[in-house]
Amino acid sequence: MITSFEIDALPLSGSPAAVVSIGVFDGVHLGHQAILAANVARGRELDALPTVVTFREHPKGVLLGHAPRTLTTLDHRLELFRRAGIAHTLALQFNPELRAVSAEDFVHELLVGKLHARAFVLGFDSKFGRDRAGGADLLRRMGLPVEVVPKVMVDQRPVSSSAIREAVELGDLAGAARMLGRRASVFGQVVHGDALGARLGFPTANLDLHHELHPPSGVYACWVRRVSEDSGAHPRSYPGVTNIGLRPTIEGPAVRVLRCEVHLIDFEGDLYGESLELEFVALLRNEVRFEDLAALGRQIGEDVRHARETLAAERGKRG
Repeated sequence: MITSFEIDALPLSGSPAAVVSIGVFDGVHLGHQAILAANVARGRELDALPTVVTFREHPKGVLLGHAPRTLTTLDHRLELFRRAGIAHTLALQFNPELRAVSAEDFVHELLVGKLHARAFVLGFDSKFGRDRAGGADLLRRMGLPVEVVPKVMVDQRPVSSSAIREAVELGDLAGAARMLGRRASVFGQVVHGDALGARLGFPTANLDLHHELHPPSGVYACWVRRVSEDSGAHPRSYPGVTNIGLRPTIEGPAVRVLRCEVHLIDFEGDLYGESLELEFVALLRNEVRFEDLAALGRQIGEDVRHARETLAAERGKRG
């Protein structure tokens, strides 16, 4: 997938026509996936590039002065767009200058003039341009073909990023997964830690989540994807155990730095600098303080055993 960050870098080499969808797409949930699938299908019909216009940060940060914690950072969204078959993503910086652009100019100058949009696929509530004046009706008045994807319902309620945020924050992994159409997950880069896990016999990769929303503190069975390992739609998954929390046995009550650490079961290798996606399957236990490191090490061994059994059973159900 091609990713563009600046309008000045457009048009793309060869000036291909595009089918364009617009939005934040936070979470890339079932509703978003329906839009992306329709975009890819329309692009195939028109021999045009499936294209998404999104924003690096949530526009509410500019519009309201504050923004919700994101379910998916830009890097995570880009990876999910790629898996969905999107060929080009333009990730714009939503700033006061962009906010001031009229919907008509946004269409004429950027979407048609720079992206060479030939058709559009929008969500039922998609709006763009100054004062959110742009949408399907405007595009039709401008003589541009547009397909509107209806809302997706799960458990008798519309799927939305806000509903998924609530489920994730409450630890309702099953509810979040039903709306996401995939397991709740986090995405981050492996950074250097203190190597305590290795000293205990269970080396961990420490993830910088870049403020991405995550489930409550605890120990989780998860599947781990190494994004750099496989450029296909379905990268290999490794079984893992993830701890999200404050490490009370090690840090003590004065340190309040939340960490996300994952142990890949039966894995050997260097992961520093890689991007990993952790898909949460089940909460194994809450985070607690142990009397010493030896007790913590014994419990981690039990966590690994429990995670191995949980993930084997989950894989067996999927066939």
